[in-house]
This record gives sequence, C-alpha cells and structure tokens, in this order.
Amino acid sequence: MVSGPLVSILMPTHSRVDVIGFAIQSVLAQTMGDFELLVVGDGCVAGTAEVVAGFNDPRIRFFDLPKAPYFGYANRNVALRESRGKYIGFAADDDLLFHDHLERLLTGLEGGGALAYSQALWVSTDGIAAPFLTNLTASDELNTFLQQRNSIPASCFLYRADCLPTRDVWREDVEGAADWLLWRRIVGETYDQSIFYCRAPTVLHFSAKRMASRYARMPEFATALDIADRAYWWPSPLRVAISSEKTEQNVYSDLMRADPHGWSDTVRRATNDLIARLAWEDIQIVRPAYAAVQRELSATQGEIVMARGQLTTKRDQLLGALDLVNALQRDFSALEDKSHALDLANQKTSSLLAEANARVAEKALEIDAMQSTVAWKLHLSIQRLLSRFR
Repeated sequence: MVSGPLVSILMPTHSRVDVIGFAIQSVLAQTMGDFELLVVGDGCVAGTAEVVAGFNDPRIRFFDLPKAPYFGYANRNVALRESRGKYIGFAADDDLLFHDHLERLLTGLEGGGALAYSQALWVSTDGIAAPFLTNLTASDELNTFLQQRNSIPASCFLYRADCLPTRDVWREDVEGAADWLLWRRIVGETYDQSIFYCRAPTVLHFSAKRMASRYARMPEFATALDIADRAYWWPSPLRVAISSEKTEQNVYSDLMRADPHGWSDTVRRATNDLIARLAWEDIQIVRPAYAAVQRELSATQGEIVMARGQLTTKRDQLLGALDLVNALQRDFSALEDKSHALDLANQKTSSLLAEANARVAEKALEIDAMQSTVAWKLHLSIQRLLSRFR
C-alpha cells in the first residue's frame, strides 16, 4: 500500500458491477499516479469485490460495507476517515476520467485554492456527448449554483482536505444531493479563496442507470440532444455508436484507452468546435430568428391593442343600443299598461251603457203598460175635452 498519497479518490458503488471496472481503469490511467482509490461498497451487488480485486493495484482500498441509508453517505464517511491524501476527489462508478484529470485540477489547487473543478461531457444512453458548462468564477452562475441547483457532476471536483475541520464531510441525514451540499459548504467556508475552474473537459458523465433517462433528466442536456439529433454538423468524436452488446462506458473506455492523449486532444478540439458552432448558430440564426419573432410579436400586440380599442367602441355602441332597447321596452310596457287600463274603462262603460239601456227598456215597458190601462185612456179623454173648451 502506498503511504502518504497526494490525492484520495472516493468511488462509492452499489449496483454498477457492469461498468465499475471501466471507471476504475480510468482512475488508474491518470498521468498523476500519486493517489489512493477508495472504493466504497455500499451493500454492493455480487461480483463487485471480484472486479475490484482483479486490478491487483496497491493504490486501491476496497471497503465492503453493508448498505447505509439513502445513497450510503455514512459509508463514504467511513472511508474518508481512513483517507490520507492532501487532496480529496470523487469518481462515480459509472463515469470516466480523462487521463490528465488529476494533473489539471492539481495545477489549480497547488497554487493555494481550496476547490477545483473541470468541465464534463454529458453522454447520452445512445452515445452522444455534449458539454454542459457552469462557470463558478462568474458571480451570476455561482449564485445560481449556490442558491438554486447543482449542474456539475461530482466527478469533476477536487478539494483540499484541510479546508474543512474533518474529513468525514458527507451529510448523513439527507436523502440526496449531499455532494451539492458539500461543494456549497466548501465555497461558504473558504469564501476568501478562489475557485479554480479547469476550462477543458476532463470527465465523461453518463446517465445513471437508475434514472432510466437518455438525458439524465437534465433539461439543458435534453436541449443539446435535440440539437444533435437535427444537426448534421455535430462533431463525430462526440457522436459514438453504441451497440446492444456494450454499455456506453465500455465503448468510450475502449476509445480512450487506445490512445489516451490523441483521443483527449481530439475530443477537446471537437468540444471547442461544437461550442463555437453553437455560438455561431446563436448569433447567425437563433438571435435573428428570435428578433424577428419579437418584432412579429410586437406588431401582433399592436394589432391586439387596436382590436381591443375597436371592441371597446363596439361594446359601448352595443351598450347604448341595449339602453335604447331597454327604454323602448319600458315605453312599450307603459303603453301596454295604458291599453290595459283603456280596455278596463271600455269594459266598464259598456257595462254601464248596457245597464242604462236595460233601464230604458224597462221604463218603456212600464209606459206601454200604463198607456194600456183604463185610467190612462180616461185621462186622455179628459185632456181632449178640456182642450176644446179653451
């Protein structure tokens, strides 16, 4: 066992016996070989110990521990308490490190920094690699990282062990994102020390098997894949065919190991070309198209404002017409009331007239009856005699 290594690398594992061998190989192939690799078995599946032992490298220390709660953060602390490195890094059991990963990050930390990190290429389940860049030396991106979300794979980080009071720094009382909490703590407690940002890819970060997601459930990576699916110019080193017989890690590991220096240079050039092309597309196509859409939107908004004004005028006209209709309805109702009153008066008049006519007829009958009596006839005779003597 190597004594007093410069770097301690933590590699937790649970169920990735199918790919952990490629991850370990990428660590052992580092150009800076002064490290210890702490493989932490968190209730790992059968066959894991055999894969680790198969490397027969004294720099590897295997901790075969029972499953700890959540993501096994407690087991990581068990291993870290026995770590001896001046610097501590992380390597996921399903990620791959470029051959110069440690060498590049140590360049930043040996200058006195507390935390260093690099770029990662995110790799889809069908072999498409895309950069996902977060610049923690930019204040706005740092604030987003500290306050909102983590966008940097844990394998990208390396930190100075003495920047925190103890080595067992993983929170054991949280269900997830303990790595993000750790990076935030380091930044918070070493705010007076600069963060070293390696502006080159040194990690291939693959979608975790448990996620069952082509894009690792990262919306930004999904956007990159959407571009890759449509763009004929996507660099071929970042578009690798994955056969059904091999995992993505297997295929990329074979390419990496065949020519570590040449492959790394090729992939980094391809990444720079891709970033430049995306920027060119943004300036030449996306921005003008966005500006055109904004102009159309502005014009449409003007038309909407005009249409709203016209609708307001029409509404006012309709409300005026409705007021007129309501007034006419009230007048018509009044006329109906008057007509009804006249009908009632006519009915009363007709009733009175009929009653008067009945009384007249009745009196006429009485007169006729009176005129037919003897007394009436005698009265008439007397009246005629009197008229003769006058």
